[in-house]
Amino acid sequence: MNIQEDQIIGELVANDYRTASVFKKYNIDFCCQGNRTINDACEAKEIDGKLVVADLNALLQSQEAGSIDYQSWPLDLLAEYIEKKHHRYVEEKTLEIKPYLEKIARVHGGRHPELLEINEHFNATAGELAMHMKKEELMVFPFIKKMVKAKEEGTKVAAPNFESIQFPIQAMMNEHTNEGDRFRLIEELSNNYTTPEDGCNTYKVTFALLKEFEQDLHLHIHLENNILFPKAIELEKEFFS
Repeated sequence: MNIQEDQIIGELVANDYRTASVFKKYNIDFCCQGNRTINDACEAKEIDGKLVVADLNALLQSQEAGSIDYQSWPLDLLAEYIEKKHHRYVEEKTLEIKPYLEKIARVHGGRHPELLEINEHFNATAGELAMHMKKEELMVFPFIKKMVKAKEEGTKVAAPNFESIQFPIQAMMNEHTNEGDRFRLIEELSNNYTTPEDGCNTYKVTFALLKEFEQDLHLHIHLENNILFPKAIELEKEFFS
């Protein structure tokens, strides 16, 4: 496969998640804004698209082990995986990060006022994600699983209360964009999670946890925006076209 500048970023990452590392290198959003071409994304950031494409092709020609082929997973399995792995991760890490962040904001906030902003943004993200995930678990994921089961059994599926899965999916994607933007602010405020010279060990641990949280969020959003949601919309058309 030879990657070109006119290819869609989200589709590339969906086919091979290793390519995400290249987009991260150039600070190109592959999850919330994955529906752009490489060329469009590079023009927006004033980056030479040929460099990005060269890195992508070099990566694919390397001998590294392939990434997990999420693209081939049944939709009900993918929905279950997202809930069990990524939703639980958010719930557990939120409880772990909040006290650390509050502590360093209290102790170091005088010299580093950006910590107060980071703490505020993370608390907002924690609250929004908690509600967001519940909506997915109560509305979107159950209907996806019903459609998969109905297709396997050759039966019909009752129309959902929300008329079409496209409506809650669009709402979920809008919320993904909001949280992606919020975490970009956290990344900027923390100088890419760089602990200052006067930072203590708790400071280092907190920033390391925030960086890991953002990385998991990127994969989480990518799996939904670029794989699960588009396929769910197509599956629904088989029942209500």
